[in-house]
Amino acid sequence: MSTAFTNTSIDAVREYWNRRPCNLRHSPAPVGSREYFDEVEARKYFVEPHIPAFADHARWSGKRVLEIGCGLGTDTMNFARAGAYVTAVDLSTRSLELARQRAAVYGLTNRITFIEANAERLNEFVPSEPYDLVYSFGVIHHSPRPGAVLDQVRRYYTGPDTTLKLMVYHWRSWKVLAILLTEARGAFWRLEKAVARHSEAQTGCPVTYTYTRASLREMLAAHGFVADEMFVDHIFPYRVADYVQYRYVKTLPFRYLPSAAMRGLERRLGWHLCVTAHPSSAGAEPAR
Repeated sequence: MSTAFTNTSIDAVREYWNRRPCNLRHSPAPVGSREYFDEVEARKYFVEPHIPAFADHARWSGKRVLEIGCGLGTDTMNFARAGAYVTAVDLSTRSLELARQRAAVYGLTNRITFIEANAERLNEFVPSEPYDLVYSFGVIHHSPRPGAVLDQVRRYYTGPDTTLKLMVYHWRSWKVLAILLTEARGAFWRLEKAVARHSEAQTGCPVTYTYTRASLREMLAAHGFVADEMFVDHIFPYRVADYVQYRYVKTLPFRYLPSAAMRGLERRLGWHLCVTAHPSSAGAEPAR
């Protein structure tokens, strides 16, 4: 696994996400209003429709969910609405302020505990106990030492029946190819840093690791987990200048690509590499 960002400080990561929490501009409505939060959710799941099926919110009714990197809390709210008891952790003070406000707007504060924490040292902030689900969508690849996050989860928050669901960014993706051709200008030796800088809507992200299926499987195994299912999804097809104005105009070649062909492309070159895993035990075999 790459160690390109291990010397980046957690403070730099926190500052970046405090400056602009993920999905903050998903609605033009007044920030913090019910309309704003409704539109944030609608837009997120419209652009990334694979998330609800992957999270499978309803499955965790009555269960205990630890969400690492809750951001504005879109999945958090849906786990809680479905009847789960959620411990939602984030590094960003600003994200948690909005997520708490969102829980209050929807009347879900009794089902959610919000904790500001560095996930690489999670046991210093969150009491050690097993959860039914540990969920982290698009988060640990932004931590300087993602393996440390997995070590924390495995040591302090899993039991024999715990499910781990992660999304990390996919190295063999359309987005990495686009960054190679446009931002790195074909210079492979600059690609890791270019991917980090351009991985999010706000440029300058200080840490972004990417993974192949094999390297993700190896990282999980090294930190005590066995991958059960893995899939790739999500290519962002919209013209950014229109998208930021809340218009959905596809770029070429996606404008004329049949739906079936688009789905096939996403399943091979998607940006989101999603895995469901369980804690390893004697005799467990990794997924193929």
